[in-house]
Amino acid sequence: MEDDRIVDLFLERKEDAITECQNKYGKDLCKISFRMTGDHETTKECENDTYLKAWNLIPPHEPRQYLFAFLAGIIRNITFDRIRRDKAKKRSALLVELSKEMESCIPDRSKTLEEKMITDEISDKVNTFLKLLPKKKRMLFVRRYYYMDSISELATSFGWSESKVKMTLFRIRKQLAEYMRKEGYPYER
Repeated sequence: MEDDRIVDLFLERKEDAITECQNKYGKDLCKISFRMTGDHETTKECENDTYLKAWNLIPPHEPRQYLFAFLAGIIRNITFDRIRRDKAKKRSALLVELSKEMESCIPDRSKTLEEKMITDEISDKVNTFLKLLPKKKRMLFVRRYYYMDSISELATSFGWSESKVKMTLFRIRKQLAEYMRKEGYPYER
């Protein structure tokens, strides 16, 4: 079923919307969550919570052109919240790895209002930086750090060697760090 029709089902408040989302995107959404948690049960709970949250957010939102991205953002946030809530002492190795890769580019910020505003500004700067990248590099970056694809999956998908993927990501992070410094966000660790 097309995304436009699925959104219509949400707007009509028909439960088939959830079934159609699950049929079309469930596997990919679970992949995102599982990479973060490493736990099938938690992943399934996060998937179900995603559909509930989508049910509550559509309307007013109508993500006709970006339904998967909309759902992926929801499941990422729910999974992060779940990890925080469970106060996991041993977070997923992938989350730690990705965090370490990115911490050289973007300063860590806490949750105070002022720092949240700074975090939002940083997010805008990163988005602006990504728009400056060639499409293939932008896709590589987003798939690695947003959808959490593994290096081997990226290598296969892009037809590159794993070392080329790693080196390209390293160079993008280096460019991002330089861009952030020029924008007034120097690395502070």
